[in-house]
Amino acid sequence: MDLGIAGKVAIVTGATANIGRGIALELAAEGARVIAVGRDPVAGARTVALAEERGAPDARFVAADLTDPDSAARICNAAEALGPVEILVNGLGGNVDQGLFVGSDPALWAGDIDLNFGTVLRMTHAVLTGMVERKSGAIVNVGSTAGLVGDYMLPVYSAMKGAVHAFTRALAKEVGQHGIRVNAIAPYATFAREPEAFSAGSRFHPDNAFFAEHSASLSDDDRAMRMRRTVVGRPFAVPEELSGLVAFLASPRASFITGEIYSINGGALL
Repeated sequence: MDLGIAGKVAIVTGATANIGRGIALELAAEGARVIAVGRDPVAGARTVALAEERGAPDARFVAADLTDPDSAARICNAAEALGPVEILVNGLGGNVDQGLFVGSDPALWAGDIDLNFGTVLRMTHAVLTGMVERKSGAIVNVGSTAGLVGDYMLPVYSAMKGAVHAFTRALAKEVGQHGIRVNAIAPYATFAREPEAFSAGSRFHPDNAFFAEHSASLSDDDRAMRMRRTVVGRPFAVPEELSGLVAFLASPRASFITGEIYSINGGALL
């Protein structure tokens, strides 16, 4: 299916690993000019090389830490060297802390808030003026099933993914009059098949023990609360099962769809 996004400039944040990387490569396969944003230049170079192999007429990596307030403008400037930004995918997200909220450290709350929601606000704000002026654009935010039902021991992360969903709906109401659409996906746990799909900063990188160290201290009750069962015969999604929907939502084929949150969960929420 030709989605009609060939030649369009698309910014994808979190593009060096897992979901964001899969989305960047999907857009590349549709012929978009991809600006892949991340912190790991080695993983960024891999993403750009694969994007060009998939068919992107241009693919560039922008090394940026989006928790830096100045980074969004710099990313937009780099993207606009290729043309007007017509697609933004806010794919960045992650975990700073985990555990029961009663025992959480207030000093760490701001990290999860900014990483998962503040970065979405800043990046969206940076591209929106140009989209409004041109009366055209599509924004797709990557939320989470955690924002729909709450992930056990990830209370602030879950709240911020819920904020992403609410922001998606509110912004869609504001900018529809300018020809701009805003949608979101809410994926369940998603893991790329190939180890090189995880950048050095990814929480899923083999050298990052964020989940493994915590798992050793969980009680049986904790483990039961954290686990959900899908109905599709396997416990996790892969990025390719999400990326096609994102490309569709970013395309003119979805021109009558806005303000929607699409849960991709393998039946885990049934």
